[in-house]
Amino acid sequence: MENKQKTEGVKSNDCYKYVNRDLSWIEFNRRVLEEAQDPTAPLLERAKFLSIVSSNLDEFMSVRVAGILDQMKAGYHKKDFTGYTPSGLLKRLLKRANRMVADQYKAFRDLTRQLAREGIFFPSYDELNSTQQKEMDTYFHEIVFPVLTPMAVDQSRPFPLVHTQSNYLAVVLESCVPTDLRTYFAIVRVPHNLGRLVRVPVRTNSKKLEFIRMEELIKHHIESLFSGYKPIAVNGFRLTRNADLTLNEEGAEDLLEEIEKELKQRRWGAPVRLEVEKGIHPYALELLRDEFEIGEGCFEIDGPIDLTYLIKQLPQLVGGRAHLYYPVLEQVYAEEFEHTDDFFEVIRERDVLLYHPYECFDTVADFILQASDDPYVLAIKMTLYRVSGNSPLIGALARAAESGKQVTVVVELKARFDEERNIAWARKLEKAGCHVVYGLVGLKTHAKITLVVRQEQESLRRYVHVGTGNYNDNTAKLYTDVGLFTSHQVIGEDASALFNEMTGYSSPHDWQAFIVAPADMKTRLIELIEREGRHARAGKPARIVAKMNSLSNQEVVDALYEASQAGVKIDLIVRGVCVLRPGVADLSENITVRSIVDRFLEHSRLYWFENGGSPDVYLSSADWMTRNLTRRIELMCPVRDEELQQSVIHLLELCLQDNVKARFLQPGGNYIRAAENGPKVRSQFDAMNINRWKVRKREYTR
Repeated sequence: MENKQKTEGVKSNDCYKYVNRDLSWIEFNRRVLEEAQDPTAPLLERAKFLSIVSSNLDEFMSVRVAGILDQMKAGYHKKDFTGYTPSGLLKRLLKRANRMVADQYKAFRDLTRQLAREGIFFPSYDELNSTQQKEMDTYFHEIVFPVLTPMAVDQSRPFPLVHTQSNYLAVVLESCVPTDLRTYFAIVRVPHNLGRLVRVPVRTNSKKLEFIRMEELIKHHIESLFSGYKPIAVNGFRLTRNADLTLNEEGAEDLLEEIEKELKQRRWGAPVRLEVEKGIHPYALELLRDEFEIGEGCFEIDGPIDLTYLIKQLPQLVGGRAHLYYPVLEQVYAEEFEHTDDFFEVIRERDVLLYHPYECFDTVADFILQASDDPYVLAIKMTLYRVSGNSPLIGALARAAESGKQVTVVVELKARFDEERNIAWARKLEKAGCHVVYGLVGLKTHAKITLVVRQEQESLRRYVHVGTGNYNDNTAKLYTDVGLFTSHQVIGEDASALFNEMTGYSSPHDWQAFIVAPADMKTRLIELIEREGRHARAGKPARIVAKMNSLSNQEVVDALYEASQAGVKIDLIVRGVCVLRPGVADLSENITVRSIVDRFLEHSRLYWFENGGSPDVYLSSADWMTRNLTRRIELMCPVRDEELQQSVIHLLELCLQDNVKARFLQPGGNYIRAAENGPKVRSQFDAMNINRWKVRKREYTR
């Protein structure tokens, strides 16, 4: 099933050993775009992927490209380990991004044609009949007009603040006074709080749905905002600013206040990208580029700027029409807990493995809820990185604290773009009496772990949940993640030590089971990889199967290259960025890299080392990226029960068998689809049959 990979033209030395991280990300977003182009996918699922391409690119521009521009402004011109200077990399990134955006809008136009066949239309104002136009006129004057604020730009009124990733209209005007030959300019912000799409009334009993975009409605009525002037051009534009926070954690007396201050500064971040409507008036374009000092980062958009409304609003407006979506996933409640009200009894007897979204997150939430109400529970400790807006966990933790339990929550305030929400949760938890800790200076807390300490007979017992994904009930329906419940004594002791390090002044722990970043994870990973190399040289079973979101750490990649040369068979399942070049002669002939992009976001980090026939299996919060290994608190937890190990191995093997949604990385950095040899295997859809991957666990007492 594996595709034969060509190695011609790829050198095995120096920078040619690696794919550039950011160019690899562009390839990842193109794989997302391919899902939007898939004619076999339901139409609104394709719309969702088009939206994700846009939101992904927004973040990439505001963080990664912004960082490259910062390097250039600082005069940094050195090549990175992949052989690129900042300026050289920027040119390639913008060229490829522009090409991808052009393909994205071609797919968008194709999608709108197909939606029209389903009775879903996006007419312009002029395409509406007279009755519809009258309705839209009324809506504009009663609802939209009072919200709009035209902002003129002239000598007495400097260019107003343009908010990042908000839609605006650039208006070029001329005076109605015949002797006034000057050209005037103004901008109008498209109100984001009224929705991007406005539903247009249709005939009673009609199955048609018609929507007009808010900016189109405003364009038609633009003269009502500028009496005495004649608009000669109205064009959309959108600005993306640098969104990376620059925190002085060492000098900050209160990290929460420091982050709140930086969030306010984010709106003033340096301009990074300017998106303009195709055919924009030259005068408007010149003014915008001069004001924002945008050079190559100007994208001309052949369609509606910003397609994120395709996921934010369109599905809610369309409603039913089940054939436009994938079939609803019937999540199951973990069978181990299905017929009991006592989570603690079950976990005392055996470890339990969960696979989301096929098994519902309610299981994890119910565990926390039981712990918060159990009179024998003395303490609950938990990390929170990204939490949903209405998380049931927050109320449970607050209730536990109010009942006198020791509740400690490590809240990561620096989780990018979730800072404001996490600040709100932190304050709510503190108000309820929880001990809220913001982690360690200079490190993000990315580990996903819960520890419950319970009084049982004459001793205390620790119950632990470790996961690969966030404690977020919303994303647990959309991401594939794995979680482990255990009361294993050694894991419990390590969990206590980890929380002590995060909340106190404990010295680095001598871990018995955990592998923890930044303390020793990179070192231990390289040791595990090197151990497989020794086994291969000795003729013992040697294999590595690793599933992660991204692989970009040079030292880990070099260790994988050495293991490959020693004869270790290495299968990497990397959803996003991968800087390793597989299939290169005398370097990585024994390595394959595949990416699976499908209905759910592949998010689990699972690692299997064959170890001479005595496998080591881990689940982890950490990708093999430099930031995870050196600048974050991360966790690798062993799966000790042999049957649960087999369940994880089955999951990995199912991914390796995928010949529908898997793409193989080629030595040159591009991806090709897996060859569909034999029966079709679509790992995500096949995993819905829980018997395909989950080994039925025997009863045992530790």
